[in-house]
Amino acid sequence: MVYNLSFTKGKSAKTTCLQPGQSSLKGSQKIPSWVEASRLLTLCPSSLSWLPCCSLGSSDCPIARLKQTCSEVLPSASTSHSDHSVHLKSASVISSDSISTSADNFSPDLRVLRETNKLAEMEEPPLLPGENIKDMAKDVTYICPFTGAVRGTLTVTNYRLYFKSMERDPPFVLDASLGVISRVEKIGGASSRGENSYGLETVCKDIRNLRFAHKPEGRTRRSIFENLMKYAFPVSNNLPLFAFEYKEVFSENGWKLYDPLLEYRRQGIPNESWRITKINERYELCDTYPSHLVVPANIPDEELKRVASFRSRGRIPVLSWIHPESQATITRCSQPMVGVSGKRSKEDEKYLQAIMDSNAQSHKIFIFDARPSVNAVANKAKGGGYESEDAYQNAELVFLDIHNIHVMRESLRKLKEIVYPNIEETHWLSNLESTHWLEHIKLILAGALRIADKVESGKTSVVVHCSDGWDRTAQLTSLAMLMLDGYYRTMRGFEILVEKEWLSFGHRFQLRIGHGDKNHADADRSPVFLQFIDCVWQMTRQFPTAFEFNEYFLITILDHLYSCLFGTFLCNSEQQRGKENLPKRTVSLWSYINSQLEDFTNPLYVSYSNHVLYPVASMRHLELWVGYYIRWNPRMKPQEPIHNRYKELLAKRAELQKKVEELQREISSRSVSSSERASSPVQCATPVQTVV
Repeated sequence: MVYNLSFTKGKSAKTTCLQPGQSSLKGSQKIPSWVEASRLLTLCPSSLSWLPCCSLGSSDCPIARLKQTCSEVLPSASTSHSDHSVHLKSASVISSDSISTSADNFSPDLRVLRETNKLAEMEEPPLLPGENIKDMAKDVTYICPFTGAVRGTLTVTNYRLYFKSMERDPPFVLDASLGVISRVEKIGGASSRGENSYGLETVCKDIRNLRFAHKPEGRTRRSIFENLMKYAFPVSNNLPLFAFEYKEVFSENGWKLYDPLLEYRRQGIPNESWRITKINERYELCDTYPSHLVVPANIPDEELKRVASFRSRGRIPVLSWIHPESQATITRCSQPMVGVSGKRSKEDEKYLQAIMDSNAQSHKIFIFDARPSVNAVANKAKGGGYESEDAYQNAELVFLDIHNIHVMRESLRKLKEIVYPNIEETHWLSNLESTHWLEHIKLILAGALRIADKVESGKTSVVVHCSDGWDRTAQLTSLAMLMLDGYYRTMRGFEILVEKEWLSFGHRFQLRIGHGDKNHADADRSPVFLQFIDCVWQMTRQFPTAFEFNEYFLITILDHLYSCLFGTFLCNSEQQRGKENLPKRTVSLWSYINSQLEDFTNPLYVSYSNHVLYPVASMRHLELWVGYYIRWNPRMKPQEPIHNRYKELLAKRAELQKKVEELQREISSRSVSSSERASSPVQCATPVQTVV
């Protein structure tokens, strides 16, 4: 493959394949194979060949390093928080005021190296509070699929995988949080032809594959591999996730952002038809539901228990959102436990009737089952199923044909194959179609649109569920609420939407993402939340002025979905997060985001709080999110980071707004002055002419 790539400079710590100053690879220069890379290391000594080539030990070993020496090559400890925040932006946070100079952070080999070589210090990563170096290997070659092989230093900390090469100007840096790594594999070895190729490949959850070649005689690969396996998968090694070690302090505590009582009060709850119950305060009714639930006012708590026994995992229908005018509602739940015998529950039927009766403007209720009808029927064999229209009077059942987590996982795998590292231009459209990714996005958006339309235009209450009510159900309810309620299109409103519909209602983030777990083939993993964010991005493309947040906001959320830097997306339920005491032991992602809102603000935003959005959910109007899925390809990068341009536009808008206000004051002042002159007695008096 011949590459003709253009590159730009950028501040992001994750510009993994940028080569500033080089406009293209020369002629037919090719990316070296593993064997070629190993030969390069063995036969072509580096200009840094005087550096010791050894297997560095654990970071638990002491280091004697003076603070003054560190300050000569690393950022000053007095660096402002605003400078610090710049580095945090690309899913790999850099805190210059927390760079450790403790003797406990480096191995003896590294200590000797640092004391004799300033360059070694310059290739070390800046460290976060609680972060320390676990291993370091010199003369490692990163096989970049875009710019070719580059030699430098590979460092493993308890938070990140960090590669830096001083051979280029400016230095080439690759920075990936360990949480994003799905699996680590050893590549190569001695072949029958006498060739040696030693390397490591890390497969990442954010589309990337990172490949490194090691010198066979250096024996650094084993040490790096062992430390990666240990610290990239701490849960599998009975170690804490890095979020429990990270102690950065921000100006706002994101854990206090979402208060369910305040959010329900904003919606006008409680009222005559709906009440807030504490029956689940100790998570005894349903261990995957939040402690505060909104239920029909005329259904007592004892009856709720009988309804819970008929719903999968006790996830009864509870209110998510209520229309401020029509009182039509969106309620969510899990499938009924009908089974092959077609069991019924009078309490469950009465409960859905109460939901319908709470809306005086409609005598019908729609039940949206996210699954394909075939899957819903198949679930009867497992004791589940769907609501029979014979049993539920005045109810209409609609299947939305959204596939399960296994289909979505396979679709993302196929998408990754066609977007990384290279795109085959000649068959791009057919290859993209074969992944079915955009087809799944279309079905999710179309389903949410039907729900929003029934509530807004039909003034009809809806019940939404899939099988267990924590995957497709969360996608549908949150997207429908985003279409209906302008509050959720603000930055804080969107954060509350995620906290409410995803976190408090028990989307299984730990299982779906696999935080710190080496079992990459786990059948529970699936890109459910990624699809939701993708759908949100599709809406921002169709309504560029309707959202207060920008694309960078969505990408930052996804990056930290995997990073394990913050506690926001850890665990599977509100109950588990409470047991782990996450608000006290970890930092919230919203703490970081809300401390620098200007970076995530859409300069085109216009607040239309009462407007309902109806996105077009057709393949002609959907597109692949290049800014996320293909962002590692330097050909797809903008000349400057988009969020920097956003900040410039925001500043320009503020400047223009200020001028408008000044002109308005000037016009108002002139108007008042003219009125005063017009009403003045001197001006109004008729001159009297005296005749002598």
